[in-house]
Amino acid sequence: MEQVPSTGRLVQITVTEGYDLKGFKGDTPVTFIRAEFNQVVLGDSAKITVSPEGTAKYNFTSSFEFNPEGGITLDDLAHKPVFLTVTEVLPKEKKQKEEKTLILGQAVVDLLPLLEGQSSFQTAVPLHPVQGSPLETPSSSVKQCSLEVKVLVAEPLLTTAQISEGNLLKVTLEAAYSVPESFIPTGPGQNYMVGLQVPSVGEKDYPILFKNGTLKLGGEREPVPRPKKWPIANILAPGANNIPDAFIVGGPYEEEDGELNHPEDREFRNQAECIKKRIIWDLESRCYLDPPAVVSFQKRIADCRLWPVEITRVPLITVSKGKAGKTEKTDEEGQLSFHGVAYVNMVPLLYPGVKRIRGAFHVYPYLDNVVHEKTKCLFSLFRDLGHHLIHNNKIGGIISPLSKPAVPKNLKEDKPVKEKDIDGRLRPGDMQAPSIKSQSSDTPLEGEPPLSHNPEGQQYIEARTYIVLEIQLDKALVPKRMPEELARRVKEMIPPRPPLTRRTGGAQKAVSDYHIQIKNISRAILDEYYRMFGKQVATLESDMDSETLEEQKCQLSYELNCSGKYFAFKEQLKHAVVKIVREKYLKTTSFESQEELQTFISELYVFLVDQMHVALNQTMPEDAQGTIATIYTSSEQLRLFAFEAEVNENFEMAAAYYKERLVREPQNLDHWLDYGAFCLLTEDNIKAQECFRKALSLNQSHIHSLLLCGVLAVLLENYEQAEIFFEDATCLEPTNVVAWTLLGPGATLSVLDKFLEESSKLQSDSREPILPTQTWDPSINQNLSNTFIKEVPAKKEVSKCKDSSALLHPGLHYGVSQTTTIFMETIHFLMNVKAVQFVHRVLAHELLCPQGGPSCEYYLVLAQTHILKKDFAKAEEYLQQAAQMDYLSPNVWGLKGHLYFLSGNHAEAKACYERTISFVVDASEMHFIFLRLGLIYLEEKEYEKAKKTYMQACKRSPSCLTWLGLGIACYRLDELTEAEDALSEANALNNYNAEVWAYLALVCLKVGRQLEAEQAYKYTKKLKLKDEALLAEIHTVQETVGFGNPSF
Repeated sequence: MEQVPSTGRLVQITVTEGYDLKGFKGDTPVTFIRAEFNQVVLGDSAKITVSPEGTAKYNFTSSFEFNPEGGITLDDLAHKPVFLTVTEVLPKEKKQKEEKTLILGQAVVDLLPLLEGQSSFQTAVPLHPVQGSPLETPSSSVKQCSLEVKVLVAEPLLTTAQISEGNLLKVTLEAAYSVPESFIPTGPGQNYMVGLQVPSVGEKDYPILFKNGTLKLGGEREPVPRPKKWPIANILAPGANNIPDAFIVGGPYEEEDGELNHPEDREFRNQAECIKKRIIWDLESRCYLDPPAVVSFQKRIADCRLWPVEITRVPLITVSKGKAGKTEKTDEEGQLSFHGVAYVNMVPLLYPGVKRIRGAFHVYPYLDNVVHEKTKCLFSLFRDLGHHLIHNNKIGGIISPLSKPAVPKNLKEDKPVKEKDIDGRLRPGDMQAPSIKSQSSDTPLEGEPPLSHNPEGQQYIEARTYIVLEIQLDKALVPKRMPEELARRVKEMIPPRPPLTRRTGGAQKAVSDYHIQIKNISRAILDEYYRMFGKQVATLESDMDSETLEEQKCQLSYELNCSGKYFAFKEQLKHAVVKIVREKYLKTTSFESQEELQTFISELYVFLVDQMHVALNQTMPEDAQGTIATIYTSSEQLRLFAFEAEVNENFEMAAAYYKERLVREPQNLDHWLDYGAFCLLTEDNIKAQECFRKALSLNQSHIHSLLLCGVLAVLLENYEQAEIFFEDATCLEPTNVVAWTLLGPGATLSVLDKFLEESSKLQSDSREPILPTQTWDPSINQNLSNTFIKEVPAKKEVSKCKDSSALLHPGLHYGVSQTTTIFMETIHFLMNVKAVQFVHRVLAHELLCPQGGPSCEYYLVLAQTHILKKDFAKAEEYLQQAAQMDYLSPNVWGLKGHLYFLSGNHAEAKACYERTISFVVDASEMHFIFLRLGLIYLEEKEYEKAKKTYMQACKRSPSCLTWLGLGIACYRLDELTEAEDALSEANALNNYNAEVWAYLALVCLKVGRQLEAEQAYKYTKKLKLKDEALLAEIHTVQETVGFGNPSF
């Protein structure tokens, strides 16, 4: 990709006006402006008289040519500003031949907007006074003088592709703390330098050097915020050293990305940064990365992980003013001392959305073998460029504005030496640093024996020296997913449902219903009594004696028993008594002993008799109950619920969901295949075979049903039958890769040739090309693929269903590349149907296949199968291999999160899950990533994050568990209305979840609804909530509000 056209482009800098200017003499001084860029004077303005108000109209335009092919480059624009020096011309005195000038101040114009795609910009830059200038204002109320500047190019310097795919790297070196005691500020001058290299143009490396560090004694902490400085020496105005709007702000140690960020390091950091000696730079250097360099930078971080940042000390060389103008050089001119290196972990920059890392990094002695082992780099920036550094290591590394350099004659006569720019960088054409990437071999550089001992560098370890470094990018290397628009209220996310008929319940309602039934039965008995004895009562009236009443009672009892009305009344009362037992006494399970039963019956009998007497003295109100509305769940929802139950090892509930799908649509063969796959997971192979054959009976031409019947036949060691099924599949669909792969080389070579011909047609039409690609040489074929269906394993591999909590969705395709082999296609199919016992056989052939072999996808499948067996150590090893092959795969990070979650390392799981959901591309299965990340947030009491996470899950694939998590998060945030809405939706999807009822009880207790609280608590007890802490919390709230548990 070309950066720019071959011709150069003119960059124009126009100074229109100056404001609030003052001179040394008089109120209307005569001034002019000199513009400089890259140590080159661009021109001087005309001499302009400043008005009494302090303004001057310069309208001065200067320019330079931008030409990356041999002049000013994008990198120059990134880190070099334009200097505008305002100079006062003093009036001539008598006998004075030349005008005398005095510098008032300097302004700095940052050209960074040109690298952001702008073709012009206008800014007011402050004019920083030099020492002793009349522009210095002791009072903050006085306005600071400034210049109005316009920068213009005919067209943008960057193409659209460069703007979108390129990047700007900023490296800020703050300081080195706790330096060796041998560093002393007195004695010969020393230049303290730090350097690193980054790809700048393509994959070529570009050195970034920070020079002239200031050694300071301890005593106080460096102030924050403090300005970052340009990496340019000898700027005239002190304020012009500072980069506009760029500050070092510091921050808590715990939030840093480097080393020494643990609580136990706090005391040492405080001592080092307050008391001990340090070297201060506070410099920011910038580097433009073109699109190929960005790709190279990202790849190198993934490959090397650690980045070498070197530090050294070089003696300063003073230029003397002897008679002959010779330069005096010390004996130590070419000597590097205290050569150290810090290993900066750049991997955080590969986290989605991360643009900045800052931290403290230990300094170690520079040893070639150690540096190469950690960073894959044999090239030393200081050692291999030492002579270039020394030539430019003189005091006064930049030509001061308006000064003329005095070059000694003997230096003029010497051969020209290519020197670096003033900020310590090499010119792009002078010397190119070898690439880190190219230094991956173990062979040392020619002529440079590897260093094996560095006694001076060892002092860094003894002093515990560390540097504080910040690396910042304009755009993240890995883009982050934009935050999803989530509904402001939970209620807006809940789908519309028919309103449920409100039914009251609870202990009070149960007793009230009992009263009603007593009254109804009493009325019926009185009606029967008057039917039998009404005339006798009317005749005798008050003359009836006790014997007559007793006789009537016996006759009434006999009539009620003979007619069956007694049993009808008993049944009528039975339901009300059962409600009292459940609502009042909360008895929903069988009694443990006969004695306990008798005690309870006695207590209940006393209560019922008392309440009967109460009821007989009351009126008889009428009550009516409405119908119950049913909530319909779709087939896909049921499948999701079954999947959740599988992962949570609740196989009984999962089976219930699968069976419900079959009851609803018994002719849907997909439902039979799903249930069969579930039976295969639980190793109920006989039932799985029945399901697959039932699906095949519904459609005898269904390829997947044929293949699954064949797989079951292999697992049941019925190989002849399996061969029949696989051959039928190949006949029905000759281009089916999975069918041919499972059948193996048992078919004739001619049939295979025909398959390859058909497969090539399939590959040309398919979006995902398939690679059988091998010419199927029979000899190779025999070695590669001993027939699957005739392969009898020595030890039958089984997937332990007890360990299936680690199972990810069988539909996961952890594919990384768009091109897969026939074996990997078969593995995808087998993982889909949960035939894990069969997967290892196919993986072995994938490993031997010339077009296959170890790949990210291969290691992901291996890791998944080992997670199923809870062999976490092996799974982690395979995941590390997968990450090395594709560090930016969301599937790798998602599976790593599951691994750490299941092994109990929730901190690492959280980091992996957060990285996974930050990628722009989804992992193959996001549902459980959101669920488990939300659960971790709840455990760590990060309820706001938990709420957002569960809301995303509810938006994507709502289930009882997603709404439950959202309800818990809202409850903990004291958002009771939101919590009730979410928990009600969870209850609508699954009213057998004890935890949902428990939190509903808590919400009702908090809002003061006694009846609903008692009802929810009753079902919490009935469904046997296992969370003792949650149950104790309910009891505490019940005691606080004074209701909710009718048993006390």
